[in-house]
Amino acid sequence: MKRERKIYDPAFKTKAVQLSNERTNVSELARELGIAVTLLYKWRKEYEEFGKGSFPGNGNLKLTPEQEKIHELAKKLKDAELERDILKKAIGIFSKSGR
Repeated sequence: MKRERKIYDPAFKTKAVQLSNERTNVSELARELGIAVTLLYKWRKEYEEFGKGSFPGNGNLKLTPEQEKIHELAKKLKDAELERDILKKAIGIFSKSGR
């Protein structure tokens, strides 16, 4: 029989990481929280790498602040290029109809 996968909310994960950094015995904390020690270490590593951007939820990307900025700028560039292409086509259409 398959076990159902538990889903922990980001607030729980963040608090667990904070508690694990304050305590010396991480295994005991994991038992108290009812999670595997390896999971707690995984959350710690993720929080260390991404900080506040950790644990975003399903379908969201985990990005460092620099990666977020790059992603945002790339999206703006793509939108500007699309707008430029539309305007070029419009100019071509209106210049042909004016003849």
